[in-house]
Amino acid sequence: MLHFGTDGVRGVAIDELTTDLARDLARATARVLRPSAIVIGRDTRESGSELEDAIVAGCAAEGVPVHLMGVVPTPAIAYAAEQYGWVGIAITASHNVWSDNGIKVFASGGAKLGDAEQIEIEREWHAMVSEPVLHEQPTIHDATGILGEYATHRLNVVGEALTGVRVVLDCANGAMSHVAPEVFMSAGADVSVINASPNGRNINDKCGATAPQQLAAQVIAEGADIGIAFDGDGDRLIAVAASGALVDGDHIMAIAAVDLAHRGLLRNKGVAVTVMTNLGFHHTMRDNNIDVVITPVGDRSILVALDEFDFVLGGEQSGHVIHRAHATTGDGLLAALQLVEYITRARVTLDQAASIMQSYPQILVNIRTLNRVHDPVHDIADQIAIAEAELGDNGRILVRSSGTEPLVRVMVEAADQVTAESIAMRLAQAVVDLHGGSIEGTH
Repeated sequence: MLHFGTDGVRGVAIDELTTDLARDLARATARVLRPSAIVIGRDTRESGSELEDAIVAGCAAEGVPVHLMGVVPTPAIAYAAEQYGWVGIAITASHNVWSDNGIKVFASGGAKLGDAEQIEIEREWHAMVSEPVLHEQPTIHDATGILGEYATHRLNVVGEALTGVRVVLDCANGAMSHVAPEVFMSAGADVSVINASPNGRNINDKCGATAPQQLAAQVIAEGADIGIAFDGDGDRLIAVAASGALVDGDHIMAIAAVDLAHRGLLRNKGVAVTVMTNLGFHHTMRDNNIDVVITPVGDRSILVALDEFDFVLGGEQSGHVIHRAHATTGDGLLAALQLVEYITRARVTLDQAASIMQSYPQILVNIRTLNRVHDPVHDIADQIAIAEAELGDNGRILVRSSGTEPLVRVMVEAADQVTAESIAMRLAQAVVDLHGGSIEGTH
């Protein structure tokens, strides 16, 4: 049986995430959240339509009408949930390969589910295996027009402020393939597009936010000002400067945070980031008197912190950037528009803008242990203390267990690559010596 992870439920489409499981998850969602309606959208994977039919059947069994958006970015589904007060279901495995698929659920109002809601839905879902299948006639409404409303809303954030900017968009053969180019052109940009021909199996295939090398080469070849790579469902981005340099979520957030602070728009003068955010980001925020709240991994944790501290900006190194004043969740299109608007308004290149933050070399080592390790920090506390003393203020160590498999992750940041690698491997070996297993690799 599948479980909720940091961002919904995922598995191999049809084999692991079966149509029966998708149907029953929709039924459980309807029972727990009691929505007036559920809005459903999907990315470009070939399994999306089959899973959508199953989810519609599940909603029908519980007497809940559905609004079908078709192929749309995940943030557009959250937008629909926010605007119309519906629960939202996104059928997507985000940046995963085409053969995977998943389900993300948004509460009425567009926010991602809290822990308590997820636990209750999962409990109801898993208990459904013993229930008889009900076949009811679904009530289906066409909601494809809401994508245009979403596009207009995002466009209105920047207007026609991108006039004259040469942009290359890598749409990952995913859900942003049509809407992102249209919005950027409407904003005045000179747009070139790659990887915007989805065929059901080429989503995220050597393209998009997880593989931006092709985009970097295209930006250089065209002499463009900036490149933007989305992931398969469009909720995150990676940028490319005119030089071909990659600009990750940490840099994009740093640029936005300092700009918003200077304009008096950074509410409570703080941002929320995860434990994986680079130490260089923290130093940039310190230098600009901006508070930082640190959360566990996952943009769901970021959203909780944004609401708790009444912040308007947060995100992850991977490119989930949340502009809370305009959206309820991470949105690659919105973050891209605001980034390009900034470099246009400030009359700087992205290379110049990104220099506001200097990244520390960051090494991540995965150790596959013989059994699940519950508290690796406690287990190698002495070794961590010695390493932290060596690093002083010029480095950082994070050791954590995977929530889903027997894996321990050691992350080390230091002033130079050699030091980061040396300490990371030393701590990784300490885990192996204590718990057995092997080091799978570094990146």
